[in-house]
Amino acid sequence: MASGRERFFCTAGRGLEPFLAREVRARLGATEVDYVSGKVFFSTEAEPGELRKLKSGERLFLLLKRLPPLAVSRDKGRMLHEMRSLVLEEPQSWLDVLTAWRNLGGGKGQRDGACEEATVPLKRKAAEEPEGAAKRLTAEPARGTVSEQGQAEAAEQWVAAERSSGEACWTEGKSCSGEPPQSRAEQPVGQGQPSLGFRVSCRCSGAMAKVLPSQELGRALGTALGKQFGWRADLRHPELEVFVHLNDIHTVVGIPLFRLSLASREYLRTAGLRSTVAWAMASLAEIRAGAWVLDPMCGLGTILLEAAKEWPDACYWGADISDSQLEGADVNVRTAGLGDKIELLKASVKALPWPSESFDAVISDLPFGKKFKVPKDIQFLPDALQEMERVLRVGGTAVLLLSQQLHGSMDGLTSAAAQDSPHASPGGASRGAVEGLGSCGESSSLPEGAEETFLGSSQPCCGALVPAGVYGVSLGKTEAFIHKYRKICPAGNPSQPCTLPPGTPSSLAGT
Repeated sequence: MASGRERFFCTAGRGLEPFLAREVRARLGATEVDYVSGKVFFSTEAEPGELRKLKSGERLFLLLKRLPPLAVSRDKGRMLHEMRSLVLEEPQSWLDVLTAWRNLGGGKGQRDGACEEATVPLKRKAAEEPEGAAKRLTAEPARGTVSEQGQAEAAEQWVAAERSSGEACWTEGKSCSGEPPQSRAEQPVGQGQPSLGFRVSCRCSGAMAKVLPSQELGRALGTALGKQFGWRADLRHPELEVFVHLNDIHTVVGIPLFRLSLASREYLRTAGLRSTVAWAMASLAEIRAGAWVLDPMCGLGTILLEAAKEWPDACYWGADISDSQLEGADVNVRTAGLGDKIELLKASVKALPWPSESFDAVISDLPFGKKFKVPKDIQFLPDALQEMERVLRVGGTAVLLLSQQLHGSMDGLTSAAAQDSPHASPGGASRGAVEGLGSCGESSSLPEGAEETFLGSSQPCCGALVPAGVYGVSLGKTEAFIHKYRKICPAGNPSQPCTLPPGTPSSLAGT
């Protein structure tokens, strides 16, 4: 059981920080929520089972220290001394965090493959498909970076773990049996507790990285912690991992709570779109009980799976023109035990086999990447949007993931009729990224230098679809944009008067 309200931070892919901040408030009742690029900080009394349910985060840490950035100096020795002093001051705070870590289940089952990261592949695993049918294939390696402060941290840990086997502990220029050097007369603070096998995973970025190498800092801190607490170094299979990140914004020290990344989904046999991005898209769709939800280019079904797991009281349909993608989606659906929630069929997004206004929400990751050239993308987009608009009900929501090229081409899809529509709004405000979980009405506390990734909704509407938000997100080395739209009137008749469903924001209702 958690002993009380603890302080945490969770890493997130670039652009997902606002989603995660809203999620921890709604799901965990978190307070003191604020975020910087790649990290969300919060306090909560939630139990481990609830903490594991976070869907938009990467790795979860108990926060030990959050300090201003270390002053950069040409004197590397002085910087190392300052870091050792900062990390080791107030030894009791270490014991308090370790107690909370154990109370929350830390260290259990971590001997075998401790701190192993089940990194969700960043590239779409699609077989060779007919032209115009394959989902995008990106050039990132399977262990590519998701965000500067997110999945790259896992890569740093693997670098530390894969150092030469002769380096058995954090000492300068000498090998040892695994125990840090320590005098028998010394009485470590943690003497009353069993000796822990541990390692330090450091990451220096920004100006700090030019002066202080991560591995050198890790060795210095590891030696100091071993002396202070009587812990023994274990680089390959530690029971405890200490995470240290220094950049131009702050110095953060924490202890990971779980061995696996929160982004790892046991119900996904084959990964397509990154699960955190898929969940964020579904959270924007305002899925209600009894709603009909469509992904007309479902690929491996990741978006549908994330939506059905979070909002099970809706009906989900997935379509794709690729047999191989549908086969993979079917395996994922069956693995997740969602065969009664998700229906799959082969169909082209240019000719969807449903009557007009059949669905309450349309969510889709549009194809883009190496197999799709920009001119072809732009030619494909109007036809796809027209069919999505047709099958979406008035008042319904469309959420689309677009490449930078497709995002930039949306301006050119404006029709004169849509511009003249009395229902079109110059900018519909976003209603929050996690409405399905509830809204606390609390704004994020943004530290200086942090940017909200909501980019506004000043883009023109497409037919009967009015923009309700644009969010920039990272897919590793690829940048993309989540576009949210609301359908305000029947497709093809943007100037036709229509009655909007109850609850439609006044900003979308026109004058």
